[in-house]
Amino acid sequence: MSATRYTLYSYFRSSASYRVRIALQYKGLAYDYAPVHLLADGGQQYAADYRAVNPMSELPSLVVRDAAGGAVTLAQSVAILEYLEETCPEPPLLPRDALGRARVRQLVEVVNSSIQPIQNLKVLKKLGDDFALDRAGQVAWGRYWVERGFGGLEGLLARVAGEHACGDAVTLADVVLVPQVYNARRFGMDLASFPTISRVAAAAEALPAFRAAHPDAQPDAPAEG
Repeated sequence: MSATRYTLYSYFRSSASYRVRIALQYKGLAYDYAPVHLLADGGQQYAADYRAVNPMSELPSLVVRDAAGGAVTLAQSVAILEYLEETCPEPPLLPRDALGRARVRQLVEVVNSSIQPIQNLKVLKKLGDDFALDRAGQVAWGRYWVERGFGGLEGLLARVAGEHACGDAVTLADVVLVPQVYNARRFGMDLASFPTISRVAAAAEALPAFRAAHPDAQPDAPAEG
């Protein structure tokens, strides 16, 4: 894989992009960073040049180039995470046993399917555009759905967490959890009611790969963070 080159289309606050940044950093994979601002110019993800990269006008997108110059573009963060795990399995982000992998994937999908989509930017924008919901109302909407999701996720994590979200090793569950906790804080959530989430997120956030992937550490982050 040493000859493989990656370009990640990302926005510093995109939680789905944040997931992929964590995995790339954790696996020690160098990549070029191509910023796509989700707010500037009406949303740069809707520009024709980016739609040519990803017709869904979503982030992230990962361009994978091989030694022969061929290039393939992958979208959808979980599909990208699974691809990176299959092609660069060390250090692993999935357990070796089938039940362990299923447990990790369950936790991933709780965030990916049940929490994140309801509170993401395009949903909040639609609420503002069509229902005149102001910014405070949009934040309250996001906070409600994250709190609701975290209520169930806390119980699931309590069954399987060790030092990290699923056992004592870092897995894809940590990779998706940390960006969602970042969003929760942005929505002004009090995480005191979610001690397992808080504990395992803090353990992962302290690791170098997670620190390097943090939104404030990205080249398109504003100087004030």
